[in-house]
Amino acid sequence: MEILLQLVFSGISLGMIYAVIAFGYQLTFATSGTLNFGQGEALMLGAMVGLMLVDAFGLNYWLMIPVVCLFGALQGGLVELIGVRPAIKIKSEFGWIMSTIALGIIFKNVAENLWGRDDMKFPSPIDDDPIKLLGANVLPMELVVVAGALAMMLLVELFNRKSIYGKAVVATSNDRDAAGLMGINTSLVITFSYALSSLTAAFAGVLIAPLTLTGATMGSALGLKAFAVAIIGGLSSGMGIIVGGLILGIAETTTGFYLSTGYKDVPGLILLLLVLAMKPAGLFGKTAIKKV
Repeated sequence: MEILLQLVFSGISLGMIYAVIAFGYQLTFATSGTLNFGQGEALMLGAMVGLMLVDAFGLNYWLMIPVVCLFGALQGGLVELIGVRPAIKIKSEFGWIMSTIALGIIFKNVAENLWGRDDMKFPSPIDDDPIKLLGANVLPMELVVVAGALAMMLLVELFNRKSIYGKAVVATSNDRDAAGLMGINTSLVITFSYALSSLTAAFAGVLIAPLTLTGATMGSALGLKAFAVAIIGGLSSGMGIIVGGLILGIAETTTGFYLSTGYKDVPGLILLLLVLAMKPAGLFGKTAIKKV
C-alpha cells in the first residue's frame, strides 16, 4: 500500500507538470484557435536558462524564477509574431502548425549548440531528504511542484477574471470578431496569450528540472504528453486539464512500476484514443456549435 501511495504522489507531481503545459495550450487555443506545437521546447528553454542562471551566474533558485518567466514570455511573443500571426493574417488553416513545429526544432537545435547534447543535473533548491506522508516517502520538491503548478494556474485565472487586461483576453476568447468591434486589439491579445502560454511552460521547466535531468531533448516528450492531456481533459476546460494531467501522471508511474517502464506511455495513449473516439471535445470539454 505504501508503494502504491508513493507512486500516486509521484504521478500527481508529474501530472501537474503536464497540466501546466496543457494549460498553455488552452490559453492560445481560446484566443486564436491555434496551438503552439513548440510548447515543449519553451519548457526546455526555461529549464536550460534557469540552469545557466543558477550555475554560471550564481543566482538564487527562487530569484531565478521571475527571470525565466520573463524570458518565457518574450520567447512566446516571438513565436506568435513570426510563426502564428502571418498564418492568421492570410487565414491559413495549417500554416501555424508547421511554423510552430519548425520554430520548436530551431529552438532545440540552438539549445544543443549552446549547452550541448548531454543531460545535466539541476541543483535542488531544497533538501532532498524525503518526508513521510500517509506512510509514503515523498520528495519535498514534488510538493513544491504541485503547489507551484496550482498557484500558476490560479494566478492566471484570477488575472483573467479580475483585471481589465484579463477581461480583454476573455472577451477575445468568447468572440474575437465582436471583441475587435468593441475596440479591443485582438492581435495584441493573441500575442499576450502566446507570451503567457510560454511563460507557464518555462515555469514548469524550472519546477520539474530538479526532479529530472535537464537537457535539450527534455521538452519534446513532455510537450507531446501535455497535448494529450489537453485533448483528454478538453481544450475548453481548466478543470479538465487538471484531471487529465492527474490521470496521465498516475497512469504512467503505476504502469511503469507494476508492468514495465517500456509500457508507461501506453495507458495514456489508449485513453487518448478512447476519448477521441467517444468524446472528441474531451472529458470536460464543450462541443462547439457553429451556425451555417
